[in-house]
Amino acid sequence: MIGRYQYRLLRYLLTLTGNRESAEDLFQETWIRVLEKGHQYDPRWRFEAWLFSIARNLAIDFLRRRQPESLEALLHPDDEGAMKEWPDRDSATPFEAAAAGEQSKHVRGILRRLSPDACEVLVLRFQEDMNLDEIAEVVKAPVPTVKSRLYRGLQAFRHLLEKEAI
Repeated sequence: MIGRYQYRLLRYLLTLTGNRESAEDLFQETWIRVLEKGHQYDPRWRFEAWLFSIARNLAIDFLRRRQPESLEALLHPDDEGAMKEWPDRDSATPFEAAAAGEQSKHVRGILRRLSPDACEVLVLRFQEDMNLDEIAEVVKAPVPTVKSRLYRGLQAFRHLLEKEAI
């Protein structure tokens, strides 16, 4: 079970914390909580959404304790060097891996400039491939709110991408 979600959950926690060590600690804590609270899981929902909700709540609690700053600081760490990219497991050549790494770095840079709400919804939708209902469950918001965050996030992302291309 852990192996099935290891890469994605760690990547999500890394996105939220910006620090590999913290992400790894939260990853372990998430699985401990899953074991402790397994009786609370409702099988009508996908396990993945429940798992990511637990991880998100732990990450927010951790970041609040670590640096009691604004919500903006929770998803946009100041130390850009702390964000480490996970290797692309599917790359066939070193060149493809390097190109994917550069593109990923560029996308992360743009995501850091978005609002925390928009960044999180975009990451859950396009990086973690969750549907709107699952995202709503993870972020504890109604589906229409998730849709509007997604729409505004995509607009802002597109604007920043076009601005850099000029």
